[in-house]
Amino acid sequence: MKKIVVLFVLLGWFCSPVIAQEFLDPVSWDVKIENEADDLYNIIITAEMDPGWHIYSQEEADVELAPIPTEFAYNNSPETFELVGKTQEPDVKPFWDPVFEADIVYFGDKAVFIQPIKVINEENLKISVEIYYSVCDDEKCLPPDTKTFELGLTDGSATATTEELTEADLEKTAALTVDIKGKENFEPDDEKSEKGFLTIFLLGFVGGLIALLTPCVFPMIPLTVSFFTKSAKNRQNGLANAILYGLFIFLIYVLLSIPFHLLDSVDPEILNNISTNVTLNIIFFVIFIVFAFSFFGYYEITLPSSWSSKMDSKATSIGGFIGIFFMALTLAIVSFSCTGPILGSLLGGSLSSDGGAMQLSFGMGGFGLALALPFALFAMFPNWLNNLPKSGGWLNTVKVVLGFIELGLAFKFLSNADLVEHWGLLKREIFIGIWILCALGMALYLFGFIRFPHDGPKKKKIPIGNLIVGIASFAFMLYLIPGLTNSSYANLKMLSGFPPPLFYSLYDKDTDAPLGLEAYKDFDEGVAAAKASGKPIMIDFTGWACVNCRKMEEQVWSQEDIFKTINEEYVLISLYVDDRKELQEEDKFSFLKPTGGVKKIKTIGDKWATFQTVNFQNNSQPYYVLMDADFNLLNKPTAYTPDADEYLAWLKEGLKNFSGSKK
Repeated sequence: MKKIVVLFVLLGWFCSPVIAQEFLDPVSWDVKIENEADDLYNIIITAEMDPGWHIYSQEEADVELAPIPTEFAYNNSPETFELVGKTQEPDVKPFWDPVFEADIVYFGDKAVFIQPIKVINEENLKISVEIYYSVCDDEKCLPPDTKTFELGLTDGSATATTEELTEADLEKTAALTVDIKGKENFEPDDEKSEKGFLTIFLLGFVGGLIALLTPCVFPMIPLTVSFFTKSAKNRQNGLANAILYGLFIFLIYVLLSIPFHLLDSVDPEILNNISTNVTLNIIFFVIFIVFAFSFFGYYEITLPSSWSSKMDSKATSIGGFIGIFFMALTLAIVSFSCTGPILGSLLGGSLSSDGGAMQLSFGMGGFGLALALPFALFAMFPNWLNNLPKSGGWLNTVKVVLGFIELGLAFKFLSNADLVEHWGLLKREIFIGIWILCALGMALYLFGFIRFPHDGPKKKKIPIGNLIVGIASFAFMLYLIPGLTNSSYANLKMLSGFPPPLFYSLYDKDTDAPLGLEAYKDFDEGVAAAKASGKPIMIDFTGWACVNCRKMEEQVWSQEDIFKTINEEYVLISLYVDDRKELQEEDKFSFLKPTGGVKKIKTIGDKWATFQTVNFQNNSQPYYVLMDADFNLLNKPTAYTPDADEYLAWLKEGLKNFSGSKK
């Protein structure tokens, strides 16, 4: 009777309203045996993964931090059967993973493993196959799991073995249950926020407005509008052609993002993991440096002149809609030397945040719309052309200012690579020092102390625009200077997320992993510390081999405000679900998995994975929970959140609710 009561208690957890129900079991296994010749047989083990999920190779990477390899164990003995060689796996080329800093082999979709065996005694032969594996996708990993199958030579196929739960098993599972309060206040919200798309669209629009002020684009506005209004049969026709011209400009820039959608479908790592991809960050660093010196006037970056000539000839020889399309394409090509660097900034910025190719499409759409609008507006109101400022040296000044901005952004990409690889090249103070030099250089240029190749004769009087922007640049430089110190003023809150974090410093800092934070590895110890300190609790369900757990620590937790909030405002409890340290024999038990089957709880990692499943109805990592020491939830738990601003807002919300509950 007691066994039934305990079982119903557990079922009550699984059937009650949950916070973020996510019981995942994305791998299905099939095991069978086939006769090869005489007494030689092949055990064929097939794993089929849900789209986007993968398991890892049997070969462990030769690094301290590595993904959990797939393992196969058999009950072979000299009296029954012997293994012939190792278990064979698919031949897949390794993939360089910047988080693990090693070549990693993993299998997606479907993987077939083959273990040849030699049967010694066929009588009543039962073969047992135990599979130990970990499965991950691009956002999360699941705790390591074990599947056991038994098969014989006569039936050919295997059946999964399960253990019978004892009363002690159910009691030990129930002992892990914590009375989490407030679940009903934080029900799942399946609506996805479109804030990121709107933000990148607006950033693209601003980039397009800036591109309008460059010498490659600005002079084209009156010329093109005049062409359409004067060459048309009537005003309505000229207006329609100008609007169509603008529409084609918009479409051309949106179409430029289409190849990235194809890349995204083939390899999402290219788009979504740029923040930790050292190679891509270095490539962007080099590209931005090249763009910056192009803006300074030392050389021009242009597409082949034959392209623009060919497009221009088609535009003049072909009339109608097609001719207008080629005119728009010609503008995109001839203006590349000015728009290319701005588009490069948009590319790097959009692909380094969550959203990948879709965000890039929104950004390119905003950029194209900003370029297209003037042609339609000035065609509708041609008198506005008289109010346009005349082209002149101020256009070159805009290019040089953009060059300094590109130079500063270039070192942000190099900093990303440096943080991941721990080279120590761009510690916080060095990075800020480079930005100080960029800001000072911009101010000196605008005040006339520095000259570049394309600058005209020096003016006796500084233009008012130069004076305003120059003063702003000098003020920005003064704001950056305290960032070089080892004081409380070094926290440049306005730039949170751009410079390296405070602890990545030339000064002597405590950098114990992860990121120098104090993290309890036992739940009860962490709760006791929270009660003693009066602080709220942050539970971090993580794993040593969890890729996105490391990304969150290195790319999100490392942000200055987030690091400070976790370090000073919360008691951090990090529970590693893949810790393979054995439990004491009396602490081991079996657990009924919500997805079916029984899991043997033998390690510390098994214990914390079960703890997460029982209490939060979730089995993926990373997974973060905010609560007080009385187990009252402070807000809705969250998972992989690469947007640092969103994650910081989540932490602040928890603090606000914690303060409110104490009043």
